[in-house]
Order: sequence, then structure tokens, then C-alpha cells
Amino acid sequence: MPILEVKKLTLRFGGLTAVNNLSFDMDENSIVSLIGPNGAGKTSAFNCLTGFYKGSEGDILFQGQSIFRQKPYKITKLGMARTFQNLRLFKDMTVLENVMSGMHSRTSAGVLGAVLRLPSQRQEEKKIRQVSEECLDFVGILDKQDRLARNLAYGDQRRVEWARALATHPKLILLDEPAAGLNHDEKDQLVDLIRRIQKDLGITVLLIEHDMGLVMKVSEKIVVIDYGQKIAEGSSEEVKNNPKVIEAYLGKEDEE
Repeated sequence: MPILEVKKLTLRFGGLTAVNNLSFDMDENSIVSLIGPNGAGKTSAFNCLTGFYKGSEGDILFQGQSIFRQKPYKITKLGMARTFQNLRLFKDMTVLENVMSGMHSRTSAGVLGAVLRLPSQRQEEKKIRQVSEECLDFVGILDKQDRLARNLAYGDQRRVEWARALATHPKLILLDEPAAGLNHDEKDQLVDLIRRIQKDLGITVLLIEHDMGLVMKVSEKIVVIDYGQKIAEGSSEEVKNNPKVIEAYLGKEDEE
């Protein structure tokens, strides 16, 4: 059974259709990219999957359970995490505190435990710190855990966001343009990180990305959309030679 099934997903804003009858699925422990020209509806689709937008029609199944129009925190609790195209860090908190904040959906001690400092609360805090440090180590910035997020280089701020998403213990992670603003070496490191997320952690990865070199390197399947509609799906080789994809990115040649 696929870990994610998108069935005829449609999203409308008044008279504008941002996502139109979109269907695709993902096998567990796979890496899939959702690509398309600017304004194709990729981020709108991501926002529907993660509950930030409420789809107009269709269905979304995560591990066989419908999450269509569910609230974001409930979807996170089920095991789906995401990062954002624009960084959403707490700039005046430390790197470690930012990652620890990502684990709120997994806490259970409650308000009373926090006020009374019960043993269960202290044990939970210890576990949260341990997991957060492990995630920072995984993305390569454990040595910067005590620095304020605002004082990190842009590439390292990206890593904080990835670590925070991993701290939620996701089964599926959605990366929204993770290579944006990264230099060549950082992009190579990102390819390695995505592969390690899949192989070492057993997490399924869905990403939106404009860097076609990165997409072709890392993706096992690519879904291409244009004007909110799927126009192609397949391996990197199949997609890059698809006439509809070439036309969407380069435009149609004028007939003489």
C-alpha cells in the first residue's frame, strides 16, 4: 500500500483553480519530486497535503487514512512533516531550542506536569533534548546548538529547519525548495542528506525543487504539473524527454 495517495485533488480560490484534478501516489521509503514552472501550483498542492490549505475536492490518503481538510497539527501527529520555502525559524532562540520546539506534537506530560516539575516531565524534557541533538548531529550542525538562529549563515539556518522537521519523527517529510539559496557545495551536501534521510532513517521524501540537476540526481519518481494539472509522471529519463514537459518549461516553438 502506498504511504501517500493523492486522488483528484482540486483547490480553488474563487474563480482561480490552483490545483486541478491532481492524482499521484508514493511508495513507502521512496524519493519523489513534484516539479513544474513558476506558478504551476506546487506549493498550493503541498499546502493541501499538510493542512495549511483546505482542498475543494478530491481526497488525500496518508498510510491508508484520509487526511483531506485535516488540521496541520493532526497531520504532523500522524507522521507527516514539512519545511518551508521561506525560513520560519525563531530567530531569537538558540538552534537547539528551535529544534526542540518541533517536538511539541510528541509531548505528553501536560501543563500540570510542567508546573509541578514532575519526574515524567523532567524525563520527557531530557528525551526531547536528546532527540533534538541527534537531529542536529544528523544534519551536521550539532556544534552550533547554543548559537542564536539569527547568527547562523543561511545554509545552516536551512539545516536547523530540516533538523526541526526530523525531530517530529516523521514517516514522510515534505521539503519545499530545500536548495533555494544554497551554493554548489551545499547542494551536493543536500543530495547526500536526502539520501541518508531515506536510507538511514527510513523516511519517505517528497520535494518541490527548481534545481533540475538536483531533482534528476535524487528522485526515483518525478511528477510534473503545469497550471495545476499533472502533465507527466515517471523516472528522470522519462520526464526530461517528455514533449509536454519541454513545452511547459521552454514554451512551444512557433510554427513557420
